[in-house]
Amino acid sequence: MTAPLVAPSAPGRPFARRVFGVAGVYGLVVLLPQYFLEQQIGRDYPPPITHPEHFYGFVGLALVWQLAFLLIARDPVRYRALMPIAVLEKAAFAIPTFLLFVSGRVAAATTAVAGIDALLGVFFFAAWRMTAPPDSGR
Repeated sequence: MTAPLVAPSAPGRPFARRVFGVAGVYGLVVLLPQYFLEQQIGRDYPPPITHPEHFYGFVGLALVWQLAFLLIARDPVRYRALMPIAVLEKAAFAIPTFLLFVSGRVAAATTAVAGIDALLGVFFFAAWRMTAPPDSGR
C-alpha cells in the first residue's frame, strides 16, 4: 500500500474542504431557484428570455459544477486535479461579467455576484496550492 501524497492532516485539506463545501452549497442555493424564475426574469429584467434552452442549459451546467465542488470538498486530495478546472469555471463567469460591466452592459448587482465567483476562484486556487504534494527533492 502506498502512502498518500498529502497527509490527511495536511494544513490545506481542511481549508479546501471548507472552501469547496461552502461554494457548492452557496451555488445550489443561488442557482436552483432560477429553474422556477424564467418568466419573472423575462418580465422584471428585460429583455425577455428568447432562447430558453440557453437559460436552462446555463443553469443546469452551473448546478452540475456545484455537485463537483461538493465532491471535491469530500476528498480534496483525491480530486485535486479538478481544482484548476474549478478556477476556470469561476473565471468563465467573473471575467466576462467584469468586462461587460465596464462597457455598461450589465448591472452592478450582477457584477457583485461575479465578484463572489472571482473570490471563490481565488480561494480555489489557494486550496489547490495548499494541497500540493510535498516536494520530493527530485
